[in-house]
Amino acid sequence: MDLKLTNKVALVTGSSRGLGLAIARSLADEGCRVCICARGEDRLRVAAAEVGAIAGDAGRVLPVVADLSQADGVESVIDRTVAAFGGLDILVNNIGLAGGGTLLETSDAQWQEAIDQTLMPTVRTSKHAVPHMQRRGGGVIVIIASIFGREAGGRMAYNAVKAAEISLAKSLAQQLASSNIRVNSVSPGSILFEGGSWWRRQQADPAGIAEFVKRELPFGRFGRPEEVGDVVAFLCSDRASWISGTSIVVDGGQSRAF
Repeated sequence: MDLKLTNKVALVTGSSRGLGLAIARSLADEGCRVCICARGEDRLRVAAAEVGAIAGDAGRVLPVVADLSQADGVESVIDRTVAAFGGLDILVNNIGLAGGGTLLETSDAQWQEAIDQTLMPTVRTSKHAVPHMQRRGGGVIVIIASIFGREAGGRMAYNAVKAAEISLAKSLAQQLASSNIRVNSVSPGSILFEGGSWWRRQQADPAGIAEFVKRELPFGRFGRPEEVGDVVAFLCSDRASWISGTSIVVDGGQSRAF
C-alpha cells in the first residue's frame, strides 16, 4: 500500500530513541522529510544518521536540539522545521515524563513535572503547528498516549497526563476538522527497546519481568517500537482520511478496556 507521504514534512518530538525514533524511521521510509528533536545532542546525531540512511539523503532529516518543556524550545523547533522544509504537514507529539507513586507519595513538584514535561509540550507544539498546517490546507496531529491513559495501571501521575492527552486529541479533532486537520492519539501497550523503562526493569529483574510477560501480555512478548511507528505512519496518510478524534490502541491485546 502506497501511503502517498512522499515529500510531506513531519516533526516528531522526543525522537532520538524508542518510539519517537521508530516513528521517524517509518515516516522517512514512506518518503517524508522529517525533523527529529531531543534534548541530548549526541544521541540525536546518531538518530539523525539512522533516519537519513532510510531516507536515502541526509538532507531530508533535520535534527534539532531543543527542550520542549520550554515555550522557546517549541517555537525554535517548529520555526527551524518550516525554514528548512518550507512548511509543516505532520506533527507527532511523543515526549513524556511522569514520576511519583501513590497519592501520599507523590509531591506537588512531581505532579507539576508530569504536566510540564508531558501535557504542556503537546499543547504548545500543537498550537504553534496548526497555523502552518492551515496555510498548507490541512495536516495531521498524532499524540502518543498510552493504554494507561484509558484504564488503570502504571503510575498515577502518568495515567493522569496520558488520559489528558487522549482527551486533548478528541477536543482538537473536533476543533480543527474545519481546517482539514485530523487529530488522533495512539495508545501503545508495553513496548521494549534498549534504554527504555521496560528494558531497564528487565535488566534489574529478569525473572520478575518474565512473569509479567507471561501474566499480562497475551502474545508472550513485548511490543516493538516499529509496530507503533508503522501505525502512526498510516494515521498520518490520506489512507486514514476518515479517522479523527479517536485513540488507536497498539498493545497486542494487553489492555482490558473495550
